[in-house]
Amino acid sequence: MTKLLQKAFEEASKLPPEEQDAFANMFLAELQSERRWDDLFAKSQDMLKAMAEKALRDFEQGKTKPN
Repeated sequence: MTKLLQKAFEEASKLPPEEQDAFANMFLAELQSERRWDDLFAKSQDMLKAMAEKALRDFEQGKTKPN
């Protein structure tokens, strides 16, 4: 565990129990969200590559225009 994370947990341990639980719920939800985004991004690499290739082809064929 890093020193910063340890310090955060030490500070959180000084809170009243209900605030500790709120902190823990927020922290766990954030970790779960990060994992979900990592999974979604990892699974979308082929789609992102295909979209980028199509955009490049459209640009090269003059099918795009500046905003």
